[in-house]
Amino acid sequence: MINEPSTAVVILNWNGRKLLEEFLPTVIAHTPPEAGRVIVADNGSTDSSMAYLNDLAANGKIEVMAFDRNYGFAEGYNKALAQLKGRFKYAVLLNSDVAAREDWLTPLIGFMEANTDVAACAPKLLSYREPDKFEYAGAAGGFLDRHGFPYCRGRIFDTCEADMGQYDTTADVDWATGAALMTRIGTYLDAGGLDPDFFAHMEEIDLCWRMRRLGMRIAVVPGARLFHLGGGSLPPSDPRKTYLNYRNNLIMLHKNLPPESRRGVLLRRRLLDTVAWAMNIATGKWGAARAIIRAHNDFRKMRKSFPARADKSTEADLAARPDIISQYFIKRRHTFSSLR
Repeated sequence: MINEPSTAVVILNWNGRKLLEEFLPTVIAHTPPEAGRVIVADNGSTDSSMAYLNDLAANGKIEVMAFDRNYGFAEGYNKALAQLKGRFKYAVLLNSDVAAREDWLTPLIGFMEANTDVAACAPKLLSYREPDKFEYAGAAGGFLDRHGFPYCRGRIFDTCEADMGQYDTTADVDWATGAALMTRIGTYLDAGGLDPDFFAHMEEIDLCWRMRRLGMRIAVVPGARLFHLGGGSLPPSDPRKTYLNYRNNLIMLHKNLPPESRRGVLLRRRLLDTVAWAMNIATGKWGAARAIIRAHNDFRKMRKSFPARADKSTEADLAARPDIISQYFIKRRHTFSSLR
């Protein structure tokens, strides 16, 4: 008889039977049962997802956690991990469009066991359709530039590098991908979990920042690999995606920047986002331009409900980080290894 493993691999589902049928069998096949238990948390699906999941559960391949309604991405995971506390030490928040092709979990567990000051880590994330390239949503570990713009080892803006082993070193990072985020359940809950007010986009970056503020580290472990389809929620050109990315980035900066630098960073962001707005106007992207204006207007309304960080900085100031905009668009440095 196999003892209870240390890790719950939690996949959140809502009306996603097609994705489950394509990706879930790979996760089951390549997750050693002595290391992890695959659990699908269903957000009140109304399609045939539950019939498919119940068949797998009846065969002992997965467990099912059925919620009474759709709690959304962030609150769905918060609810699931709260129920798993005390039973598992770790949880992996795994997107339903992620495929495994080898034992991916054991290296992550080994790293977490050996580094007790790490709150969360992630594997190297590659493209499902182009497996020799990094995937946009995390690549080989994420960072923030001096203006708060996220970028990755292996991905800057929309440029995804080919994976040639150039980022195969384990490293501390600012944030780890939410597509496959391994975390200590206790630390996740202590940090407040994912912020449901974000709705979608950048909620994992905000969470990792709050974990680092607790004095913990975030890391990427490229010895583990997963393959992400990506783009399943909103396509890159959708104005809704533009709106959420701009709004949530501003909220994250407001919440997490120390008071001595918050105002200056947000002022610079207003100027830079105005330039982005003008560029969208000039190229006829009216939907994106309107989304940027709406994001700033809603941020001004919403920030009163988000407590701003009051303590002084205990970490490196963003001012010491690269300026990704000038590096990428002016100096034409499109890869992480070429940044200065």
